[in-house]
Amino acid sequence: MPHVRKSALAWAVALALTTAGLTPASPAAAARQAIDWQPCPTDATADCGTLSLPVDWNQPRGERFDLALARRVATDPAARTGALVFGPGGPGDSGVDRVVTGSSRFSAELRRRFDVVSFDPRGTGRSHPVLCAREMLAQQPQLIADQAQFDATLAGNALLRADCRARTGPLYDHVDTTSAARDLDAVRAALGERRLTFHGSSYGTLLGQRYAELFPDKVRAVVLEAAVDHSLGVRAFVDTQAVTAEDAFDEFVAWCDRSADCVLHGRDVRAIWAGLHDRAQRGLLTDPDRAGAALPPFELSRLAHKQLYDTGRWPGLAEWIGKLQGAATPGVSARTADAVAPYPFAVFCQDWDLSVRDYREYAAHVRGAARLAPDLRYPPALFALATCLGTPTPVADPQHRLRVRGDVPLLLAATVHDPASGYAWATNVARQLGRHGVLLTYEGWGHGSYTTSPCVGRAVDAYLIDQVVPARGARCPAVDVSS
Repeated sequence: MPHVRKSALAWAVALALTTAGLTPASPAAAARQAIDWQPCPTDATADCGTLSLPVDWNQPRGERFDLALARRVATDPAARTGALVFGPGGPGDSGVDRVVTGSSRFSAELRRRFDVVSFDPRGTGRSHPVLCAREMLAQQPQLIADQAQFDATLAGNALLRADCRARTGPLYDHVDTTSAARDLDAVRAALGERRLTFHGSSYGTLLGQRYAELFPDKVRAVVLEAAVDHSLGVRAFVDTQAVTAEDAFDEFVAWCDRSADCVLHGRDVRAIWAGLHDRAQRGLLTDPDRAGAALPPFELSRLAHKQLYDTGRWPGLAEWIGKLQGAATPGVSARTADAVAPYPFAVFCQDWDLSVRDYREYAAHVRGAARLAPDLRYPPALFALATCLGTPTPVADPQHRLRVRGDVPLLLAATVHDPASGYAWATNVARQLGRHGVLLTYEGWGHGSYTTSPCVGRAVDAYLIDQVVPARGARCPAVDVSS
């Protein structure tokens, strides 16, 4: 599909408007429509619908796309408070699926008092997903080995961006979180809510933060669970992720040392893990759950890191590490025949300026991460550097310190040993919010805390339902995972 590039002046104007918290078109005015709710195809007890929205909020009368939504109405209509909108993480998680199949994430009291609503953010899932050639996506390196591969990645990423734009159309260049925040305000208006009640998780917290910046007078309550710090430059972004991942691995090793539920209990977990890394570096390791699939070093770290998100997965992670010890030498794995694949990570490259000048600078980031995380030495941020390499700047939604000036304090729910959204991110976001935010600390483990800690759950519900803000410095004790 044809696409007209913004001129440098247009980019400058758009960036200035975004930074000032202004928008050329009111999302609520541009939408001016109700959602035609119908029973969802996979579960008629939930409602599904779409909202037609501008591809480019700077051109509200231009091309449009359909934002997919799902809803479960309040179980007690007489006690209904309003609509609670959930912001999915990822980037790329489906809010529609969360409502249709995972509504138990929300407490019975929230479901009694609120219509629970979510959506697939623009460019993902059912909301006009970004599509790219699968083979080109597969060619993106997880790690870059030298200047020649750095140059090849730059060229390959340029070709990939052109391919994705051609397959996706104009929306490809407008999947940033600022655009999604304007979508969110249109959703608020279409739901008939004067002010927004919102719970964002992980990457969804960027959406809540940006909404509060752009529409401070439209905020009723905003929960930021496992907050992402969108003020970080490249080095701070990589380094904080490395520290966070290593801390989570340290906690897993400590659990193995004290718990008989760990199949590696009584063994030197770090030595076993170091041996696996060495085999991966030499190309001698396969994933026991994917026959014949080679397991390179970055993928080894990535798969282990994902299992650290939930303490309920720790026994399985220990079993997986044990199986890896006996994994065979890689063979030839089957390839899928699908030519096109969704690429929800495209939003990340429009939300973050992760510019790296050359391989020397890139390699310094890799070495720095390895020093800070000698076990989980390849944090996901390193893949972000590679996949976003060469993205034209300025990006649509660049990093900046938060400027929230509303009359309602935002609630941050943060976990001390969160493996993905580090506790340091939450404390830094809280500092940026100042009196416009309150930090609630869960002293345990896992990515997120609302469903893990009854204490956090009660505090979040009280905030969302009755707008009761926890005392500053409030903390919730860890839920024991020692056995």
